[in-house]
Amino acid sequence: MDENKRTVVVVGAGIIGAAIAFELQRRGRQVTLIDKGEPGEGASFGNMASIALDFAAGSGPSTWVKIPRWLLDPEGPVWLRPSYAPKMLPWFLRFIAAGRPSRLKEIEDAGMSLSRHALGDFRAMLDMLGVPELMTEEGCLAIYGTEAEFSGDHAHIELMQRYGLEHKILSGAEIRDHEPALSPTIAKAVLLPDNKSIRNPYQLVLKLVEAAKALGTTFISGTVRTVERQAKGVVTVLLEDGRRLEANDVVLAAGVRTRFIASALGEPIPLETERGYHTQIMKPGIDMRYSIIWPHRAFMVTPTAGGIRVGGNVELAGLDAPPDFRRPRILVRHAQRALPGLQVEDAGDWMGHRPALPDTIPIISPSSRISGVWYATGHGHLGLTFSATTARLMADMMTGITPAVDMTPFRINRY
Repeated sequence: MDENKRTVVVVGAGIIGAAIAFELQRRGRQVTLIDKGEPGEGASFGNMASIALDFAAGSGPSTWVKIPRWLLDPEGPVWLRPSYAPKMLPWFLRFIAAGRPSRLKEIEDAGMSLSRHALGDFRAMLDMLGVPELMTEEGCLAIYGTEAEFSGDHAHIELMQRYGLEHKILSGAEIRDHEPALSPTIAKAVLLPDNKSIRNPYQLVLKLVEAAKALGTTFISGTVRTVERQAKGVVTVLLEDGRRLEANDVVLAAGVRTRFIASALGEPIPLETERGYHTQIMKPGIDMRYSIIWPHRAFMVTPTAGGIRVGGNVELAGLDAPPDFRRPRILVRHAQRALPGLQVEDAGDWMGHRPALPDTIPIISPSSRISGVWYATGHGHLGLTFSATTARLMADMMTGITPAVDMTPFRINRY
């Protein structure tokens, strides 16, 4: 078969699936992109618009000691609904195991192997789309309310030093010189000049899908039930409504819902949802030059989508529980401590499902069981950051090009 005539179904039209569809179609594959809703309306709609290169593993001793306090604090950065706790236990035990010192170094190396390529790949993707202006040239400020908070984040600072990430520690008037809207009570800040922002992440997904369709991609709406391997190098995607789509390859990039298809294929993955919230404020009363992140409070504020977005935190409650919109209001109160001039007018709240794996690094991998099936999921908080790199690596593997990154850490059967 002519390699350039191979057909691909990409399941999931968030930032990961849309980027993969665009890259594969650009390389000559005939792509069908499928999603249960419209492109970009899942987690990609409400992410914090950040290209965050300072990868940090979620687990580890510094995290373990904080977890009890976080879970007991009603305004803390992690909230576990008691009714969901029994279902979280297997995932949580894997999360703890991922923080062993020997495993932690492997995870950091793997995450940083993606981060090293992320900014360059993202710029290249925006250039191909003809919208380089969608990325800001400003960076991000990590802020600390006290010297003790700054000292408590030493592992993060050491990681940036170890991997050579550019950063600058600021204090006193330097902080306000960079971002006048910040409170004078902020004791320390770290400037991350390469942690750029996207002016509108939802519009980016739409641009990717539009560009892929212009090259020949077909988009259809539907819910995928399962995937079956057929004879003669064909994979069939079965939809809930009875439709069947045949292709040479299928890429499963449906976020947390990928776990249901993977389980049906006999390769279950410990994929959970970290529910994230944001408040989009269209009349904030302040201007911001940088995005800011407050590590101690685990939230972020980003100028994006025509206003200012406040979001972050983690809620562990599964896919089906209704949103608890007290969470974003807590985040806004925290944000107003950092940005005392911040007003909340013409604002709306949102909740979405981040696909999270216990070892923090995504699955970017061929199936271990079915030839022609591929996975791209579990990017957690870094779906936007790693989207262009994931698309390039996936397309390389699928077209027989040796990837620039060792893909072993991202294999599906690592658990």
